[in-house]
Amino acid sequence: MGWPTHIVAAGGFVFDKKGNILIVKTHNRGWDCTGGQIEVGENLEEGVLREIMEESGVKASVRCLSGVYSNVGQNIYYDGITPVPTKVIFDFICDYEEGELTTSNETSEVIWVPKEKVLEYITSPAGLLRFKNILDFDGKVFYSSYVTQPEFKILSSRCI
Repeated sequence: MGWPTHIVAAGGFVFDKKGNILIVKTHNRGWDCTGGQIEVGENLEEGVLREIMEESGVKASVRCLSGVYSNVGQNIYYDGITPVPTKVIFDFICDYEEGELTTSNETSEVIWVPKEKVLEYITSPAGLLRFKNILDFDGKVFYSSYVTQPEFKILSSRCI
């Protein structure tokens, strides 16, 4: 028996002082929050702040943890070959500190959107679930497990 393999990732949902939310256009997932894999030796907050900076040019601060998600599906990466391990994703609500919006090698557009309009941009079912939970956040951390293939299906969902 080998060691369990999970990808640990973090999503940063950055709000400015006007209530706008930062979204980025990714090459594989369309419009999404900033975020990605936590690197070796990095804690969750360092990782999410690094990802926000890398993908958008924005310096942010973490306000609170808002969601934990398990993508337990066994599927193949966008290259059509590589198996993708189970993902555990920690979502954080963050506050804009400073910086000009800048694209990266992972993002083709970076914009501020009024939070009332953000769901019009998000096309992935997992993204919609996570953004809806951010918009409805009442201080209770949300947990959900799901699979994305062959179709998106929520397996469990509750506050923790």
